[in-house]
Parts: sequence; C-alpha cells; structure tokens
Amino acid sequence: MKFDKKTIFSDLSFKLKQGSMTALLGPNGTGKTTLINILMNMLVPTSGSFTFAKTVRLGYVPQFRNIDAEYPLSIEAFVGLNSAIFKTKKTKSAIKKQLEETNLYKIRHTRMGEASGGQKQRAYLAQALLDNPNMIILDEATASLDPLAKDELMQLIKHLNEKHKITVLFVTHDVPLARKYMQNYLYLNNRQIEQGKMSQFEEAYE
Repeated sequence: MKFDKKTIFSDLSFKLKQGSMTALLGPNGTGKTTLINILMNMLVPTSGSFTFAKTVRLGYVPQFRNIDAEYPLSIEAFVGLNSAIFKTKKTKSAIKKQLEETNLYKIRHTRMGEASGGQKQRAYLAQALLDNPNMIILDEATASLDPLAKDELMQLIKHLNEKHKITVLFVTHDVPLARKYMQNYLYLNNRQIEQGKMSQFEEAYE
C-alpha cells in the first residue's frame, strides 16, 4: 500500500483460519488501521489482493467514541440503530438476543450517555452482532477501558468464539491482554508482517 510516494507496507502475506483468534500488533504508524480499512473494502490496495471465504460475514467494533452525557437514546435503542427503522417482531427478537448475549439486557433502558465505558463498548459489539457476523474485527476496542471492563469485553469475545465459532481479529497495543485471550498474532512493522502463536510472541517486539 502506498500513499503518494510513501510505501506503508509491501509484500504482506498472511492467512486467518476460520474460528481463530488473532491479535494485530505493531507500533503506531505502521499501517494497522490502513490494513483494516483494506480488509473492510474502505481502501483499495496499490497492488496485490486478498480474499475472504465466500461464507465470511464481517462485523466491525470500533474503539468507543465519547458519547455526550446527555445522549438521549437507551442502550436498547442504540443497539437497534443497526437495524431497520420499523422494527418487526423478528428484529425486536434479534435485538433482545444480542442484548442478552452481551450482558446488557437488564440495563437495556439505561441511557447510553449514563452507561460506563465497558457498557458502551458492549453496546457497539451488540450492534455488530445484529448482522450475524461469523468474523469480527475489534479495532482498538479496549483502548479506553479500565482493566475490569477490558476483561469483561474480552471474556465475552472468547465466549462468542467458543460458542459460535466467530473468527476474531483484534487490533491492540495491549500485549498482555492479547497474550491472555488471543491464540495467534500478526505483527506489523517496518513495512512487513510476521505471523505466529501468541504464546511465542517475542518480548523484543513489545
């Protein structure tokens, strides 16, 4: 991938197995966000190509953005933004299912503006799950959370992986968290990428 004459990365080659959990690691400015944007078809690579299996349904969970304390929508209504305006019985049932899946159903009437960071982030995850993905990209999704909220979110991701076989690509700078929950890593640096088992990730990279 190049921007003008600057090469962001070149000759990247990697595979993600169905049902795997992989951390995308690397220093700031190495192109992790660019790579994610390419995988989501938001950027076209300068050359080369990538292919998802035809069965892949991709979901995306961003780092939660600061939501104003006066934001009026409830958690339930916020999650429902990712569905049709007119909610059918089937849609309402799907929203309820994902609120339960993300442990938000009991607080579904809480306004998003009053929700904790971890609750907001789980609401973003519930939004993504409404599309019934079998692969999720978590883009710095734990970056602004306290340690307890990070673990709550990642335990949930682990559950989704184990119960529903959802493939996970987790963009993060938090190597200890990646070690705890991810099986594999992609390390992006110096325009190249390295792939391996998270348990064997070199300390020198950190």
